[in-house]
Amino acid sequence: MKGFGAIYRKELYSLFASPIFYVVAGVFLIITGYFFYNLVAYYGIVSFQASQNPMAMKQLNVTNMVVSPFFGDVSIVLLLISPLLTMRLYAEERKSGTIELLFTYPVSDLTTLLAKFAGVFSAFLVILAGTLPGMILLGYVGDPNWKALLCGYLGTALLGGAFLALGLFTSALTQNQIVAAVLAFGALLMFWIIGWVKNLVGEGMGRFVEYISVTRHFESFTKGVLDSRDLIYYLLFIVLFLFFTLRQMESYRWRG
Repeated sequence: MKGFGAIYRKELYSLFASPIFYVVAGVFLIITGYFFYNLVAYYGIVSFQASQNPMAMKQLNVTNMVVSPFFGDVSIVLLLISPLLTMRLYAEERKSGTIELLFTYPVSDLTTLLAKFAGVFSAFLVILAGTLPGMILLGYVGDPNWKALLCGYLGTALLGGAFLALGLFTSALTQNQIVAAVLAFGALLMFWIIGWVKNLVGEGMGRFVEYISVTRHFESFTKGVLDSRDLIYYLLFIVLFLFFTLRQMESYRWRG
C-alpha cells in the first residue's frame, strides 16, 4: 500500500504533538490508577481480615478481586476517551480543506483510512501501556492469573479498536470535532447498553441485541476466557465501521 507509512507517521506526529492526546492520556491514567488503587487496597483489607481464617484465605483470588474488575473499569473509561482521540481525524481535514489534498495524492482512500486507524490505534496502545507498571507490581505482591491478565489486555485492545473504528466513522460524517465526539459517544453508549433490553423483547430479538452488545463479549476476556466468537465479533465490528468510513469518504470524492 503505497503511501501508508507517510500518512501513518503524519497521524502519529499530529496526535503526539496535540495537547489533547496528553490530556486524554493523563485523565485515563489518573482514573484507571484510582480504580486500581482502590481494588488493591480493598483486596489488602479483605486479605488481612481473612488471615485469621485459613478457609477464608484460600477463597481469596487476586484475579477475581483485582484484575477482572480493573479491566471492567478500564472499559468504562475507554467509552469516555475514545471519541476524543478520533474526533479530529477526518473532521479537521474537512474543516481545514486538507481533505482535498488527500484526494489529489497518489494514495488510495483505503490506504489513507488504514493509516489513520493504525495511527490512532498505536497512540491508544501507548496510553494503555501506562497501566502495565501497576500490573507488574501486582505480580510481585500477589499471584494473579497471567492468562487472565493477557486476555484482559487483548480484550481491552480489541474493545479500544472497535471504539476507535466507530469514532473514525463519526469523524468522517461532519466537519465539527465536537459534533463528531458527541456522535461517537452516543453511538458507543447505545452499543454499551443495548443488551439491557434483552428481557423486554422476544427471545430471538433478545439474543440479537445481546450479541451486538460490546460488553457482552468483553466479559469473557476479563475472566481469562479466550473465545473465538468474541474475537470474531470485535474484528467484524472494526471492519464494518472502517468500511462505512471508506464509503463515506468515497462519496465525498464523487461529489467533488
